[in-house]
Amino acid sequence: MRITDSYMSSNFINNLQSNLKNLSKVQNQLSSLKEVSKSSDNPMLVSEIMDLNNSIIQNEEYMSTIKDSIGFSNMQDSAYDAATKSLSRIRTLIQQSGTDTVNNEDRLLIKAEVEAEIKTLTDALNTNFGGKYIFSGLNTTTKPFSIQTDANGKMTGLNYAGTTDATSTGNLPRRIAQGVQIELKTDGRKLLNEQGNAAQPDNLGTFLSDVITALETGDVEALSGDLLGRVDKEIDNIVTQRAENGAVFNRLEASKERNTSENLNLESMRSDKEDIDLAEKFMEYTMEKTAYEASLAMGTKILSTSILDYL
Repeated sequence: MRITDSYMSSNFINNLQSNLKNLSKVQNQLSSLKEVSKSSDNPMLVSEIMDLNNSIIQNEEYMSTIKDSIGFSNMQDSAYDAATKSLSRIRTLIQQSGTDTVNNEDRLLIKAEVEAEIKTLTDALNTNFGGKYIFSGLNTTTKPFSIQTDANGKMTGLNYAGTTDATSTGNLPRRIAQGVQIELKTDGRKLLNEQGNAAQPDNLGTFLSDVITALETGDVEALSGDLLGRVDKEIDNIVTQRAENGAVFNRLEASKERNTSENLNLESMRSDKEDIDLAEKFMEYTMEKTAYEASLAMGTKILSTSILDYL
């Protein structure tokens, strides 16, 4: 095979361009501190990095949901605490008025305090978090509880305007991880503690109404007997609901820790694929630069050859 000057020149230029391309690639990696800057650099690696980026974004969205749910659950715990304190105070007042040492005038004063505690209890059950009522089921924008009164303004029970569909749990679902869902305990019907039926309702509202009636009429037997026993059941129900909410809170806290750990792992995996090893890349740059400069030096000898060199 005959090697011509033009062949040598062409081969030199191709090699020089190749070395320059390699040098430019390493320079870009050093300046950006990234292995790839566009998909054509390494399509498979770019695809893996994009998948990791999507996983990290999704994980951060889950973390946002978890934090919001923890705040929601904390607010519920505060509401349960306030409700328990109100019912405990009502229990104390029932116990005080259920003796013959208290006259009817005193019972009317106690009645006024009980009515105030009922309003406080209702306010606690109507607690709002971030524009959402915490005990209204799925109807989060609807105020769940209101005091029901007759024409004379006397309390007759509690109205509930939250989720009433018998086929629904009334709890608010939240997705906290891939394929993992948790339900916030937002069903206010549980707080009413229904024990009767449609014909003879017996719940928190009717109990409070019976307390008001007994205080008005001076029914010591009811105050010291049935009503005192019923208030303990209502307090126990609130405590039970609070315990269930505590279990949800603990699960959310565990999910938060797991999410943080997963996010760190994903960030580490992305860094391994996306970020360069600075020392290693600088050594590669030095080698590519040396190769390019050597090509230039050799090129000056090849291209400087003329016909006089052969005479």
